[in-house]
Amino acid sequence: MKKDSSAKNPEEHFNRALGFWDATMLVAGSMIGSGIFIVSADMSRTVGSTGWLLFLWILSGVITVMAALSYGELSGMMPKAGGQFVYIERAWGKVTSFLYGWTVFTVIQTGVIAAVAVAFAKYTGIFVPGISAGNIVLEAGALKISSAQLLAIACILFLTWINSRGIKHGKWIQLIFTSAKLIALIFLITIGIYVALNYEWYAQNFSNMWDASIYTSTGKGWTKSDLGGIALVLALGTAIIGSLFSSDAWNNVTFIAGEIRHPQKNIPLSLVTGTAIVTILYLLTNIAYLGLLPLHGDPGASDIIGQGIQFADNDRVGTAAASRIFGDSAVYLMALLIMVSTFGCNNGIILAGARVYYAMAKDGLFFKKAGHLNRNEVPGFALWVQAAWASLLCLSGTYGDLLDYTTFASLLFYIVTIAGIFILRKKEPEAERPYKVVAYPLLPALYILIALAICTILLYTKPQNTWSGLFIVASGLPVYYLFIRKK
Repeated sequence: MKKDSSAKNPEEHFNRALGFWDATMLVAGSMIGSGIFIVSADMSRTVGSTGWLLFLWILSGVITVMAALSYGELSGMMPKAGGQFVYIERAWGKVTSFLYGWTVFTVIQTGVIAAVAVAFAKYTGIFVPGISAGNIVLEAGALKISSAQLLAIACILFLTWINSRGIKHGKWIQLIFTSAKLIALIFLITIGIYVALNYEWYAQNFSNMWDASIYTSTGKGWTKSDLGGIALVLALGTAIIGSLFSSDAWNNVTFIAGEIRHPQKNIPLSLVTGTAIVTILYLLTNIAYLGLLPLHGDPGASDIIGQGIQFADNDRVGTAAASRIFGDSAVYLMALLIMVSTFGCNNGIILAGARVYYAMAKDGLFFKKAGHLNRNEVPGFALWVQAAWASLLCLSGTYGDLLDYTTFASLLFYIVTIAGIFILRKKEPEAERPYKVVAYPLLPALYILIALAICTILLYTKPQNTWSGLFIVASGLPVYYLFIRKK
């Protein structure tokens, strides 16, 4: 007899096909995209210091692991599909949880899917020159569609189709591509540090390693200013967004709790293990960069040594560093690695995101059909709605701006979620907690304080992005009341 996916307890019909290692690969694979190969350039222009650059990567890793440890308690209490949406609803109520789900659907999840898919297409263009943003293949008035956009959309649709066929298909894509990029990254780090020992850049980059400075674009060129005191604090709070963005999406594993075996144990362990692995790899990658290239560079230089990390061509620090090892072939090697990395990253994000909309639909806060599982025991309709919106963002070309706006909002929702631990400890002291956050209440409180400090700095240094992000969140309020009225 065919299962009724709309039964009272639909999560009984999810296929719990994922174990601890599968969940860990989802955490690590969703985190590692293209950011680690790019963002160090902008960060080094903002802080201008080897010591502070590494400090920010370490701090980002510590913050991420602290958050993962905190989420462990919530995931153990509520091992349900939807993860963070469910945690926020139980602690704060439906309005707050809907605003989170709204932001995830409109921008956070779909914007990342679009951006990662476009990055995949961009690096594919290195092997297939016809695939580029400048190659317009369809034009209708103001709408111009390039071959790169079409490939990005095709990538999204293909991965959505794979994941609509069942959790096991998405699981194998994730395992294969995450394993490949982890092995490749470890290889590049190892050989990079080994080769770097033959150069003088470690000695140069680590002398006066705490002397900070900032490069500011004037439109006609760059101006350099020394940093100290409050100015340094503001620069650090601004620059850390790059490393935090590169470390994001670790929470996606909580969305698929309904498909993980022994979720009370495996989700907390996979969160901590996955985030720790990526944190270590990111730090070692930057150490390799600093051994292969000078940190400081000249914006007018034409060679990779003159440009340094700060002014690497198109911010492609990974490619510049690899060229010190492999020569001209580094362009193709790094392009292939980033293609593998972004393809695997998008698979994890596509797989996980649909479970949030599934949970929202069960509460009557999303399209009703998204709350049903297909014959392959996955939320198929939710997957295709997500794909459609992400594809439109690819065509709009606005996903990059949207991501800037919602990085701030995403950080705020992490704060809200972790603050929920304190609320639930008070409201439900007797609730079953298979795992309790270590060093409570110090660790979650410390995370909240650090994250609030970063948000406060961003409100001052990047008001356009932060207030735009808050506007996107607030725009969900009228939509919420429309759903409530209809319900």
